[in-house]
Amino acid sequence: MKILLLDKNHPLITEQLLARSFILEEDFTSSYDEVCHKIEHYDGIIIRSRIPLDKNFLEKGRNLKFIARVGAGMENIDIPVAEELGIQLINSPEGNRDSVAEHVVGMLLVIMNRLFIASQEVKNGIWKREENRGDELLGKTVGLIGYGNMGKATAKRFSGFGCKVIFHDILPGLSDEFATQVSIEELKQSADIVSLHIPLTSETHYLIDESFIAEMENDFYFVNTARGKNVKTKSLVEALKSGKVKGTCLDVLEYEKSSFENIETENEDLKFLLESEKAIVTPHIAGWTHQSKEKLAQFIVDKIIASFG
Repeated sequence: MKILLLDKNHPLITEQLLARSFILEEDFTSSYDEVCHKIEHYDGIIIRSRIPLDKNFLEKGRNLKFIARVGAGMENIDIPVAEELGIQLINSPEGNRDSVAEHVVGMLLVIMNRLFIASQEVKNGIWKREENRGDELLGKTVGLIGYGNMGKATAKRFSGFGCKVIFHDILPGLSDEFATQVSIEELKQSADIVSLHIPLTSETHYLIDESFIAEMENDFYFVNTARGKNVKTKSLVEALKSGKVKGTCLDVLEYEKSSFENIETENEDLKFLLESEKAIVTPHIAGWTHQSKEKLAQFIVDKIIASFG
């Protein structure tokens, strides 16, 4: 099989697939149009986020048997068209679930205990104790929205902190030893912390908006390591200003480029987040550890070999 690699990934993908007699070609620079022009010559394609695989692209790839995305989200692929064309879709959410879970807990610990603020103050010769009292995770009710690979790994971490973990998911019967499944209404009634672990779809676009926030019973901390456009930023900023949201941890932003490589829009809401003591913002790195890079790649290779090796 002839496979096109469109993004740089861990070298084990190339090493292990070549050892299995796959033919590999790398192209990390060609434009969308240039790749469209030659995609018909490949049986498979391995991607991250650089190029959107829309209807036009997929129809030109008339010999494609699979698309493998090194990562979890598949929103840059026209999934209905791919399925209609009989193209197998492969991803690897198992590979970075642990790094995402640790990132969620890490960001919350930083903001709830004012660690970054207090550290910067001491480094600048300021010694404040009362003003930097922390807020404990112990005893908090954590509400996860989405209970796939990322949600389950996150629940496992929170359970170790003595939190009550509840979650809402569109699939039934997912409760386990770490978390209990509830309705979205019950989650809004009980949660002290809300963390998103969902894909970006038409149903989840702006899931967190002024209505969702208003329906939350408690003032709460909000974490997003899913997709930026799951959240209406303007609504989140207003809730931070009012105190309804006590603090927010954002690894993803509504204003990111589709490739996740940078910010494409700057405005007053983003400016507020970047300047606020109530917000921690990281550059889409929750799933981006040294270990996850290797695990993401290994899961992809294993799945390709299982189906086509």
